[in-house]
Amino acid sequence: MLEENKKNAVAFYKMAYEGNPRGAVDHFIGDRYIQHNPDVEDGKDGFIKYFERMAKEYPEKSIEFVRVVAEGELVALQTHQTWPGNDEYVTMDFFKFDENGKIVEHWDSIQQIPKKSANYNTMY
Repeated sequence: MLEENKKNAVAFYKMAYEGNPRGAVDHFIGDRYIQHNPDVEDGKDGFIKYFERMAKEYPEKSIEFVRVVAEGELVALQTHQTWPGNDEYVTMDFFKFDENGKIVEHWDSIQQIPKKSANYNTMY
């Protein structure tokens, strides 16, 4: 089930990010959806509303999946996102899956990639 959950977490995020949040919710979300991002309303409708707005306001944004890790009922995604003006971000998203393989809870963190760094290491 871990590999299936990993595949579904990526497909869910990609579908929503690329402009089809309603399809992502219909296909991948369980009976409930708990949202921990303070900028997004709780529940399925809040998720759809947020990503529909993002698609309209930032249609040229892009995403690359860097890492996908699963343990138990959780899947973690690390992504590289590029937004208008060439602003780049590292994100980490955590999804909780129910016993039916559906997403029921989400946490995330985002950090802008700085133009200068105190070291030569990448953020990946």
